[in-house]
Amino acid sequence: MQIALYQPDIPQNTGTILRLCACMGVAAHIIEPAGFPVSDRNFRRAGMDYLDQVNCMRHDSWTRFEDWRRQEGYRLLLFTTKAATPYLDFRYQSSDILLFGRESAGVPSAVAEAADARLVIPIQPGLRSLNVAMAVAMALGEALRQTQAAPD
Repeated sequence: MQIALYQPDIPQNTGTILRLCACMGVAAHIIEPAGFPVSDRNFRRAGMDYLDQVNCMRHDSWTRFEDWRRQEGYRLLLFTTKAATPYLDFRYQSSDILLFGRESAGVPSAVAEAADARLVIPIQPGLRSLNVAMAVAMALGEALRQTQAAPD
C-alpha cells in the first residue's frame, strides 16, 4: 500500500500524512510542484521525529510519477468528492497507490482519467470535503483492514 499526494498545498497536512505513513509502514509519494518548498523543515512540526522513518519519494511532475507507476504496474485509486463509488464498497489490493489531490483544487481531469478507480468518502450533504490528512487516514485504514496488512 502506498500514498501519493498530488501537488499538496499545505505543509502541515503533508507532514501529518508523512507521519501516518511512517507509523503504518507505507511508502509516500509527493508529486510536485507543491504549494510550498518541499523540505523537512516545513514538515517537522506535524511530522515530528517520524520523518526519518518514512519512505518518501518525490516526483518532479505528474508525467514522471505516472511513467514510474505504469512501469511498476501499480493500480492508482483516486479519492475525490466527484466520485460515485464509496471507498468502503471498493476491493483494495496490497499493491494499490491511494492518490489524494490538492487541498485547494483536487486534481485536473487528465489525472482523474488516469486513475484506475475513483472513490469517495461520503460526507453530509452541503459540506465540501474532509481535511486531506483525515481522508488519507480513513482511506488507508480501510485499505489496510481489507488487505490484512499490519505495520512492520
